[in-house]
Amino acid sequence: MLISGAEHFVHWLRLSRVGAQVVSDADVERFAQHDCQCFLCRKRGRLTASGVLRRRRSGAAFLQFLRDRGLAPARGVAEEDPRLCAFRTWLVHRCGVTKQTVVRYLAETARWLQSLGEDPSKYDAVTIRNIVLDQPVTRSRGSVQLTATVLRAYLRFLAANGACRPELVHAVPYASRRRDAVLPRFISPEAVERIVTSCHDATSTGIRNQAIILLLARLGLRAGDVCQLKLSDIDWANALLRVDGKSRRAAQLPLPQDAGDALLAYIEQARPIVPEDRVFLRSHAPFRPLASSAEIARIVAKARDRAGVKGGPSGAHVFRHSLATAMVRSGSSLESIGALLRHQSPATTAIYAKVDVVMLARVAQPWPGDA
Repeated sequence: MLISGAEHFVHWLRLSRVGAQVVSDADVERFAQHDCQCFLCRKRGRLTASGVLRRRRSGAAFLQFLRDRGLAPARGVAEEDPRLCAFRTWLVHRCGVTKQTVVRYLAETARWLQSLGEDPSKYDAVTIRNIVLDQPVTRSRGSVQLTATVLRAYLRFLAANGACRPELVHAVPYASRRRDAVLPRFISPEAVERIVTSCHDATSTGIRNQAIILLLARLGLRAGDVCQLKLSDIDWANALLRVDGKSRRAAQLPLPQDAGDALLAYIEQARPIVPEDRVFLRSHAPFRPLASSAEIARIVAKARDRAGVKGGPSGAHVFRHSLATAMVRSGSSLESIGALLRHQSPATTAIYAKVDVVMLARVAQPWPGDA
């Protein structure tokens, strides 16, 4: 597939009069979106979203191949604001946040960093408050909450280094957060089993996807936990799985029999033999690790479609909520649920107490007045 795409890319470069000495990532994007009139007639036809992705993937892979051999110019690296570099270092080494959190925080900080000014010692409460309050109406409540959270973290970083006054942290207004206003969103145990069963496929992709979904369903792992899982994290002798989780808090979880069998089947039968410690790899060459949680979410979405599960929440996190809900309704304590889900605060686990309708009915007071 990649060779065929690279051949198409070369024909497009020739028609576009773009030489290898000047080809860039912008050319790859133009190639992915172009209305094909190339010599390769088999490449013509209606351009779909998946076709754009295939073109972009193959063009980028061939361009990287040329760069590795010095046949194309190296990718230009934009100079990053030194304040963002220092903030990244503080987040990683002092706060221990995950890679995804660093990317999200830095992107949000870059959005309003220039509004704060160059000199942190001159920051004032009015400017800080306006960053949160003066936002486009198109931004959601969650985006406003993210702004307040990241701005508060950035001010703490500056205060820790003596660059601004510590009391400015309290100038950041709190965005409204409707905590525990709704029930946790979940799907029934029957729907979970239908999704698991839908992955019974003898292909390498099917074997991999079944192992992924069983880890999500049986252990309540986050999508990021599955992406970052390494071969060295599996303790086969004691049936344990090491999961790093958030903030570099490693935990040992028991590996259930069916999830362990599916994981072993993938490693022995379907996993490509490559020098890579990450467990789950892409099914097509080049056999790189799954890039992000979005790929896990796509695997879950396709499994839901095959199983015919309609409605309810989507994404990989639904298995985590569904597992906790099923444990509460089967009589498990909130402490055991919090230990399995690796919650740092009991208040996080307490949200699942609302789904035990039978227990709540026993303590509910009668409605005053007539029925």
